[in-house]
Amino acid sequence: MARYRGAVCRLCRREGMKLFLKGDRCFKPSCAIEKRGTQPPGQHGALAKRKVLAGYGQQLREKQKVKRIYFVLERQFRNYFEKASRQKGITGENLLILLERRLDNTVYRAGFTTSRRQARQLVSHGHVLVNGRKVDIPSFQVKVGDVISLKESMAKNPHIVAAWETANGRGRPSWLTVQKDEMSVTVSALPKREDIDRNINEQLIVELYSK
Repeated sequence: MARYRGAVCRLCRREGMKLFLKGDRCFKPSCAIEKRGTQPPGQHGALAKRKVLAGYGQQLREKQKVKRIYFVLERQFRNYFEKASRQKGITGENLLILLERRLDNTVYRAGFTTSRRQARQLVSHGHVLVNGRKVDIPSFQVKVGDVISLKESMAKNPHIVAAWETANGRGRPSWLTVQKDEMSVTVSALPKREDIDRNINEQLIVELYSK
């Protein structure tokens, strides 16, 4: 499975904002954005000035930002866009909802992990159950009524338990219903645009791919 293997803190600095790719570290003073500010990565980053982007440059940066938030590569992201464009409704919102319904994102948003990258690893290693059955495909699309839980052995993992107990502080979306005693969540509705990061301007992505 193709995936980004480089330093993820560089991605946040490249976009000039926190993308919350390192879990708990993003909330601590050791976060690269906290230590170095929003200067671009690289040996000349401290001397570089961020250009005011417009048109294509602005559209490209928005696409790159969303790809990095959800940790998907270009071909897969393009496939999501094409699928979203065939659905009824607003293409940009459809795109974000498809990304939000990914199983690895759902595991992260439920509070089992503190980053999407950790959630992808949890799913890929076969530790996540959907309606009681193992699903090891991070891109699996959850639907209303699905119950997401972990294997019993992983439910006692101290890192998982710590992430679960602090999830309310990070925020859980309204489309997931939590069963705290069972350490599971139910997809009670499909995500809506207001449930998704408001710093994303999906219309720029639509304009980029529509050229």
